[in-house]
Amino acid sequence: MQESVYPTVSISMGGSRAQVNKPHKTRFSSKSSRNIHKISHKDKNRTAKSNHNVAQGARAARLQRSKMLREQKKEALLKEKRASSGSAGPPRVILLFPLSVSVNVSSLAEDILRLLSADVGGAFSSTVVSSEYKLRATVLHAPHGDLLSCMEMAKVADLIAFVASATEQSTCDYIDSFGSQCLSVFRSLGLPSTVVFIRDLPTELKRRNDAKKIITSGLTSEFPEDCKFYPADTKDDLHKFMWLFKEQRLTTPHWRNQRPYLIAQKELLNYCNFFMNFTSLGVDMVPDDSSPEKCTLLLTGYTRAHSLSVNQLVHVSGAGDFQLSRIDIMKDPIPLNARKDHNAMDSDDIEDAEIIRSLAPDPSSQEPLLVENVPDPLAGEQTWPTEAEMAEAERNQKQKRLRKRALPRGTSEYQAAWIVDDTDGEDSGVENDGDDDEDDDGMLLDEGESGFPSQEDSNNPDFEEDQVSLHLRDSDEETENDSVMMEGDNMTREQIEDEIKKINEAHAEDEEFPDEVDTPLDVPARKRFAKYRGLKSFRTSSWDPKESLPPEYARIFAFDSFARKQKHVVAQALKVEQEGRDDCAPVGSFARFYIKEVPFHVASNLCAASRTAPIVLCGLLQHESKMSVLHFSIKKHDSYDAPIKSKEELIFHVGFRQFVARPIFSTDNINSDKHKMERFLHAGRFSIASIYASISFPPLPLIALKNAAGAGTPAVAAVGSLRSIDPDRIILKKIILTGYPQRVSKLKATVRYMFHNPEDVRWFKPVEVWTKCGRRGRVKEPIGTHGGMKCIFNGGLQQHDTVCMSLYKRAYPKWPEHRFPANV
Repeated sequence: MQESVYPTVSISMGGSRAQVNKPHKTRFSSKSSRNIHKISHKDKNRTAKSNHNVAQGARAARLQRSKMLREQKKEALLKEKRASSGSAGPPRVILLFPLSVSVNVSSLAEDILRLLSADVGGAFSSTVVSSEYKLRATVLHAPHGDLLSCMEMAKVADLIAFVASATEQSTCDYIDSFGSQCLSVFRSLGLPSTVVFIRDLPTELKRRNDAKKIITSGLTSEFPEDCKFYPADTKDDLHKFMWLFKEQRLTTPHWRNQRPYLIAQKELLNYCNFFMNFTSLGVDMVPDDSSPEKCTLLLTGYTRAHSLSVNQLVHVSGAGDFQLSRIDIMKDPIPLNARKDHNAMDSDDIEDAEIIRSLAPDPSSQEPLLVENVPDPLAGEQTWPTEAEMAEAERNQKQKRLRKRALPRGTSEYQAAWIVDDTDGEDSGVENDGDDDEDDDGMLLDEGESGFPSQEDSNNPDFEEDQVSLHLRDSDEETENDSVMMEGDNMTREQIEDEIKKINEAHAEDEEFPDEVDTPLDVPARKRFAKYRGLKSFRTSSWDPKESLPPEYARIFAFDSFARKQKHVVAQALKVEQEGRDDCAPVGSFARFYIKEVPFHVASNLCAASRTAPIVLCGLLQHESKMSVLHFSIKKHDSYDAPIKSKEELIFHVGFRQFVARPIFSTDNINSDKHKMERFLHAGRFSIASIYASISFPPLPLIALKNAAGAGTPAVAAVGSLRSIDPDRIILKKIILTGYPQRVSKLKATVRYMFHNPEDVRWFKPVEVWTKCGRRGRVKEPIGTHGGMKCIFNGGLQQHDTVCMSLYKRAYPKWPEHRFPANV
């Protein structure tokens, strides 16, 4: 009998289950085959030991990796702590901000400075060193009511201490309107580490604890979860806080750690006996002999966040972008270890020993101050075509002549390329009167982009007038008055009130009837709306982003891939930081920066402004001085009630940078490459603000200020963040022409008051029409001499319905007249 190689199935006596026998256990297998599955005890132990070793090795590797990661994090944390609180780190900046006008912050600042500098009597500097706490700190107190100074101080603060008074009668009085506004602005900028100081607490212990609980419960919702409340009335209270503050790990916004920056104050007073005769001016200016309108601005302070190269471009807050002519790394005037520095210098020669070393820029590697692109007027010129190109053009021309198309009267060849050849659905019940040109239902192109009229229309005088008007691009009239309101100095009070009233009425009308425009009676619609075109579909229709660009686009820069370029620039800056090159001022060093070619009046304004607020200098990354089109995600501030119109002048605070811009607002369509322009920035929703400005790499916060007519200080108009940099982003301005049905007969209707002459009806005939009740249709033919027209729809039309026609043109931001607030 042949041996079976398949398993056999045996049934047990009870028949309860079936057992599948293995091949080596069958009675037909040989003795040798029955022992094949057996493994010797020695081999079994060797195999088991090998698997055990593999498992143990993998577990050990995981444990070792986890240990290495913990050690790296611990080392990075210790390095950060030493850099921030050690002798090599810059002084910590403490900002005291009063939540209400009744809080006396000056007395609290004096108490803190007196606590930190207990060995020195008399006047105190804002920057002090404490040998007891082994801490250096700069104490700033924000002036209540000065929004710009509070914003500049909050940008550089390592710790914001909000000060509340316990003498207020109710919980809502702890924070007044200005304090609430500044608190919302600080949140938009990004809050660093925060604490709350409680002043004016009762001396009795029980009442003191009850008052502290009431204030804490009333203010907890306004601050982050990790914000703690401290009493700050006595020296013991401040002593307890300082011991905690010395060991606290401070957190700062991410955008601040991307670039090096420096805080320059008006004066850094003499602190120790060694510097008793030395005063270092934080902000100073030296006239330029070669150019009387220029000067060299001197800013002195501690380098923070990253090392700053002398070959790097810098931005002075509110003044602009500049190059450096020199950096002097100086002896620290307030070191933690004063004895070492005292023995290292000779008191008879302070001025010479004050400068440790000077850094001069290298002309070959210094970043050029390139702001605008200089266009070549002959860049678009073409050479004389070759014979092959001329022959090919002639063949293409013959093919176009052979291909006949039924086009509306007055349509050029360039416009004909945009007309889609498809039917309207007349097979579905719509009557066809036999006109071949009734089927043209495509888009109407901006006629100003077509400079070549067709030959058959060259004898039409109306068409020639249209062409002449379209070539005058600079005389383009806007649907709304896009001009900015004149300066308040040139207008009377009545004129200002009338202008504000007109803007408010336009804002209310835009909210009630968005995009609707009346056709003028004295100007033909084909001239008035010559730069507009129709779209078959706003989402899917194509629009060339390089078509008919304005002259300003020749002055800006664009990236092939912005994300790749940003990654490369950040990696290059990190590489320079790790190399520790000789042309850089290291982090924590006390240095003086010489900024060349600063306008004299700008430097004078900065010297005057430095008495109330610090002047901030920040280093720029590569390409960040060049102009481009920036897009911000923006939202109207809750405290601002006045309307904000597109192309109005706003002051943008983007990180450390300040500049003037005239943005246009638009929606953010995720499913389309085209975005609809908004005439006003509406409250309660986010929009996209597009401007011409210097390139900045995100993430960066945005605070938009607006100068109100007749007001001295600007108000917070909107907040947001930098979204992207893309000159090819298509923003379309939409207008809607409306008409009203006069007679309705099934699918047909006679519409009036959309146009006022039959030539306009023929001109806009290819554009699709729609109604507010959801019907869609097309223009069939003009009727009469007053602009009436016959339309065909895809369904029955109601008498009370409104017939609309949508037209689009591309919109661009306005180029600012002056770029920086200090230049105004």
